[in-house]
Amino acid sequence: MTDPVSSIRHLGPAYEASLAAVGITSAQALRAIGPDAAYAKLLANGQRPHFIAYYALVMALQGRPWNDCKGAEKDKLRVTFDLLKKQNENTDAHFWEATLDAIGTGKRR
Repeated sequence: MTDPVSSIRHLGPAYEASLAAVGITSAQALRAIGPDAAYAKLLANGQRPHFIAYYALVMALQGRPWNDCKGAEKDKLRVTFDLLKKQNENTDAHFWEATLDAIGTGKRR
């Protein structure tokens, strides 16, 4: 039997839905792949990079709340986040989103 991603304390239904969209459908699968690979999949699938979302995932997998991340640990995670962002930027998606936004037909947030 597998547990849902939302069974991991500090990860809710929104994170669960985002991860399901990239094929990570259980807490066990998320733990097996780890936070960096999971977040890389999200970015490759077009999710906008968000540093707090990244380190909240890292903290949750350690059983810690997102706001527990501070100081040197947060700085180290920022370096990893920036690297993940650079390695997984989807330039086609960014180009088309920027183009659609420029002409007024892009996604509304």
